[in-house]
Order: sequence, then structure tokens, then C-alpha cells
Amino acid sequence: MIDAILILPAIVVVVALVESALYAVNAYNSLVELRNDILKAWANIDVLLKQRNDEIPNLVSTVKGYMGHERDTLTEVVKARSTLEMAKTVGEKEASSSIIADTLKRLYAVVENYPQLKADDSFIELQRRITGIENQIADRREFYNDAVTIYNTRIETIPDRMIAERAGFRRMPVFKASESERERIEVAFKG
Repeated sequence: MIDAILILPAIVVVVALVESALYAVNAYNSLVELRNDILKAWANIDVLLKQRNDEIPNLVSTVKGYMGHERDTLTEVVKARSTLEMAKTVGEKEASSSIIADTLKRLYAVVENYPQLKADDSFIELQRRITGIENQIADRREFYNDAVTIYNTRIETIPDRMIAERAGFRRMPVFKASESERERIEVAFKG
């Protein structure tokens, strides 16, 4: 009888330790899965950023013939494109992407002054493709931000926080619109 009284608490302790260990393993694995979802979401954005970047020389080439005295705008677009090519981190690529989006908006605003260019089939097709890519980037950013929010919430709430701290999981940044992306572009027609 005394042996049964001593064995029962030991069994309870062992079961509790096993359950705690299983929970820790499960929590760790699900945090790894969430982090990998974020990396995948970022990779999808990165592919679209490259596609947009690859379209920019075609756009600049098409626009050049029409916009002889608007060289500053074209130069800004080319510079913005090169910043994305040099960007290495997510933050650098996010900043470069914002610069490109801003310069493209300004370019499209300037194009309003060139009716012949606006009617050019090559320009229309390039603008359509780039706009489509921009929309896909926005969709992927939303998915990325959702994945980051879920991950950040998990690593900051108890009990997962204790496992995340020990395992080195760190908060990830969400995409935010830059100040220039929030600004409205004014279109002024010449004539």
C-alpha cells in the first residue's frame, strides 16, 4: 500500500513531464512552420519584384522616344531599378520597392502629357503588365503580413514565448506603405 502511494505521484510527475516535452516539441515545430511560411511568402514577393524590375528597361525604352525633355523622370526610374538590384535584405528590398513604385507613379503621371505615348500599343501593354505585377505584389504583401502577424503573436504569447526565446525565434517586420506610397500623385495636363 505504501508503495502504491509513492508510485502514483511519480507516475503523475512523469506523465506531466512527457506531456510538457511533447507540447514543447509541437510548439517548436509549429513555430518553424510559421517562420518557413513567412520565408516562402517573402520569396513569392521577391520573384514579383524581379519580374517588375525586368519590365522597367522595356518601359523606359518605349517612353524615351516620346519624352525627350522628361529625362529626369526616366533617370529616376532607372536609378530606382538599380537600388533593387543591389538590395540584399528584406528591409532594403522593401525600401527599394517603395522607391520604384513611387517613380513609376510619377512616370505614369508625366505620361498623361503625351497622348501619342498613351495610345502606343507597346506602352499600353507594358503598363498593363507592370500594373498587374504591382497588384500581385500588393496581394503577396498582404499574405506576408498575415503570416508575420500570426508568427509574431505566437512568439510573444505564453506559453510559446518561453519556447521561442530559448530557440532564438525573433520578431519579423511587416510590410508598411512608405510615405511616398501614401501620397497622391497630381496629374497636370499641358496644353
